[in-house]
Amino acid sequence: MKITAEQVKTLRERTGAGMMECKTALVECEGDVDRAADALRKKGIAKADKKAGRIAAEGVIASALSADARQGVLAEVNCETDFVASGDDFRRFADAVAEAALALRDDSQEALLAARLPGGETVEETRRGLIARIGENIGVRRFARLRSTGQLARYIHRGRIGVLVAFEGGDAALGQDIAMHVAASRPIAVKADDVPADILAKEREIIAAQSAAEGKPAHIVEKMIDGRLRKYLSEITLLGQPFIKDADVTVEKLLAGARARVLGFVRLEVGEGIEKKAHDFVGEVMAQVRGE
Repeated sequence: MKITAEQVKTLRERTGAGMMECKTALVECEGDVDRAADALRKKGIAKADKKAGRIAAEGVIASALSADARQGVLAEVNCETDFVASGDDFRRFADAVAEAALALRDDSQEALLAARLPGGETVEETRRGLIARIGENIGVRRFARLRSTGQLARYIHRGRIGVLVAFEGGDAALGQDIAMHVAASRPIAVKADDVPADILAKEREIIAAQSAAEGKPAHIVEKMIDGRLRKYLSEITLLGQPFIKDADVTVEKLLAGARARVLGFVRLEVGEGIEKKAHDFVGEVMAQVRGE
């Protein structure tokens, strides 16, 4: 029977068990998530079951660099509260995860969770032990690798935003400035040609609808679309953005003046895309008053 990645993800989030353990259980239970969860529980694998369902949107971005500083990794490790995120045990675990990711040849989540840490346990075994010890749901959510033929700059902002920038020319100070800029300005690509086609198509469609609604002739509308699309691209691409330390200079001009170029970058921010549950404490009190 074919087991989908979505089924594995659902079972893993529910039980906290490893990916391979979840896949094996699903195969044995013919894809039935409920039966697979029970099977894992009976085997003693789902020790983190009660905590795995809780949202872990806090945490840190940890990083690791190779000895020659030409390869780096960012890893997001999550927990439920900033109190735990600032704790020594959690930070050490996150740093160890980043180092383990750096040493991998296989950039898959499964390979990272199966990687051995200095103490001999796997990342997954250590994660589950930390859940039992700390009492919060903890997750190794993702990691990103960047290689450079030139230099590599790294910037971590308060443990919550991590950036790696691969560049040639210039110096370390310039690389650090560019990394800080990426952290603050959130570009999605280095230059316009790198922006995914689906994003461009969607934005063009939105701009076209807005321009057409203004009642202009068709040939004027087309020019308006092109102009607004250029403005949009300058806002979302690194080279088109005004430099954070000098808004009169674009990043492109800054790099040209230093005879440098950016080869690529990665940016991770804690909790991106995780839907947090909002607690309506006033509503809860009112419900109690009404006897609900």
